[in-house]
Amino acid sequence: MDSAARGAAYGQLSVIRVSLATGVELDVAVAGDPAHPAIVLLHGFPESHRTWRHQIPELAKTHFVIAPDQRGYARSSRPAAVTDYKPDKIMADVFALADHFGRSRFTLVGHDWGGAIAWGAALTQPERVERLVILNAPHPYRFQQTLRDDPAQQRASGYIGFIRNTRIDRSRLLAATFGNRIVQRFAALAVGRERAAHLDEWSQPGAMTAMLNWYRAAAMMTPAGDATPAPIVSQPTLVIWGMRDRYLLPVQIEGLDALVADLTLVKLDAGHFTPWAAAGAVNAALCDWLEANSV
Repeated sequence: MDSAARGAAYGQLSVIRVSLATGVELDVAVAGDPAHPAIVLLHGFPESHRTWRHQIPELAKTHFVIAPDQRGYARSSRPAAVTDYKPDKIMADVFALADHFGRSRFTLVGHDWGGAIAWGAALTQPERVERLVILNAPHPYRFQQTLRDDPAQQRASGYIGFIRNTRIDRSRLLAATFGNRIVQRFAALAVGRERAAHLDEWSQPGAMTAMLNWYRAAAMMTPAGDATPAPIVSQPTLVIWGMRDRYLLPVQIEGLDALVADLTLVKLDAGHFTPWAAAGAVNAALCDWLEANSV
């Protein structure tokens, strides 16, 4: 199937409410035959399961698709403490979600913050993550290197310090300004129904604070010397990278083959939000790779 067909229009997604052993409830989009291999899709900031609206119908032909609104997003649980958004707790949600559906092993796909969680999950429990797909999310070791050593990436990541060290979400004026800037950046591509969906998700009580708490809870910079062992990803891994990403620069994929034992790298002429901004190319790369690396 060509790229255009794979990025075709989508229908209404089926969403269910799932209570997890980690103590949170998540809204989860599900699709496909439960008898098929499971694939879990993790969205990033500031989105929801709808990040994957173009991928879900295609993946559902061969997989049982599980795409949560992660904790803090949309109408999923929004715990109050910043520490509730530490990566280890979010990774625990992923494995608890797989447990809920009776899946001991699964393919894991992540974009942006979802990709950061996917890298971590693959590294900490490789016996459960069978295959890994990453879209514009840096390997944690490489990100640390570039935050320490690369001036261009330091500048591109400057907004993170602003989010972590201010309470823009506690001021109605500043929160509105911040939200409007996000909407403006999305407006060129996420118009109509998608723009309305984003506004609805962000307007949920406490949602803006919960989303930003992902940044506040993470240890963004740990001074690692060159002698620090680099964590190696053992699973077959597909990395799809939009080369015009203004936030995560192409330096993130330099030397990635030394950090991933079985790497396939696909570069796209796209920005950061590849799942929907370059849907056809993403679906083509994803489906071809899944077929070639079938389990």
